Amino acid sequence: MTDPEVTPGNGRDETVEQQMDRNWMELIQELRVLQTGVQILAGFLLTLPFQSRFEELDTFQVRLYLTNVVLAALTTALILLPVSVHRRLFRQRLKATLVSSADRITKIALGGVALLSVGTSALVFDVTAGRDAGLTAGGALLAVLLILLVVVPVQLNRRATRG
Repeated sequence: MTDPEVTPGNGRDETVEQQMDRNWMELIQELRVLQTGVQILAGFLLTLPFQSRFEELDTFQVRLYLTNVVLAALTTALILLPVSVHRRLFRQRLKATLVSSADRITKIALGGVALLSVGTSALVFDVTAGRDAGLTAGGALLAVLLILLVVVPVQLNRRATRG
């Protein structure tokens, strides 16, 4: 007879609570990494208006810049959301809810980071090498990020479930 508190088939000798605690700590570590990247991109974006060349941007570039600023702010908020949820759910014995919601939020935040990276790269290429280069760089990076963030994990999951 197996212990109902122990999670079966996960290869670890841990209770459900221990697994939730471990999963939560792993998510928090991933969010720390994401937060640093977003802060660097946001900091870069926030310095641009203070550069003399910023005044030369055309309407498309200004809109792309402002879209990137909004994406940076929203992605930062998403990254902070699990901490806020944790504060609200603290000591209410809702760790499973916390972990599953933080998992979904983190996946959305990854999408935000991807879009922010694409938008920022497109803006930099557009300003320095022209519109065609900006659109090409943005499109190419979007394709690469879709492969890395969606296709590769799906393929790894399929391979793991088959084997």
